[in-house]
Amino acid sequence: MNSLLIVDDDLEVLDLLKKFFVQHGYSVEVATDGASLWTAIERQAPDLIILDVMLPGDSGLILCQQLRIRHAIPVIMLTAMGELSDRVVGLELGADDYLTKPFDARELLARVRAVLRRVDERRPVSQERPRPLIDFADWHLDVTRRELRSPDNVMIPLSAGEFDLLLVFVEHPQRILTREQLLDLARGHRHEAFDRSIDVQVSRLRRKLEPDTKRPEMIRTVRNGGYLFTPSVTRR
Repeated sequence: MNSLLIVDDDLEVLDLLKKFFVQHGYSVEVATDGASLWTAIERQAPDLIILDVMLPGDSGLILCQQLRIRHAIPVIMLTAMGELSDRVVGLELGADDYLTKPFDARELLARVRAVLRRVDERRPVSQERPRPLIDFADWHLDVTRRELRSPDNVMIPLSAGEFDLLLVFVEHPQRILTREQLLDLARGHRHEAFDRSIDVQVSRLRRKLEPDTKRPEMIRTVRNGGYLFTPSVTRR
């Protein structure tokens, strides 16, 4: 049974969402602000967090940033209708998906299932199986452990969304991929396809991979085309 932590200061929304997800087989904890969020995580880390942007005290955006520093728990953010800037910033801070209010609970359920499915697909079936290791430009990606190490063997933290996007790139090296192809390959379903979402994730990856983000060599932008992952890739 997957566990969820839903964070919203609207008690009616919390009650409705908790009942809905429990009915669909999830274990659900709720929180109304940052303090109760951290308390819930210390008690038991959930498989996924549904996080509202508008919260008393620290906003959902600040909490998402802090979560990314401390944990690799997937995050779906809930944003106000039309607040495109919140969605963009949320993606920049490491959110794995977003949904605008008002929304249908069935749509949120679909998003939760999709994010958890992507995470589950990357987990090892057996601990005894050899780990698929991917090398590119002296970087090392351990797919099973979801770990990225720099040429200096430093662990580089990746959000679930960043990992999925990097995996698409290393599985399709030296090939131009459009934004729509990246959305489909990385997320497995049709998203609210505004190009900026992929651009934000690429920007985050560049900050972690490229020596000079103003002149990226590893992930190049192809005008009117999309993106090109330039390094050669080897598996071991």
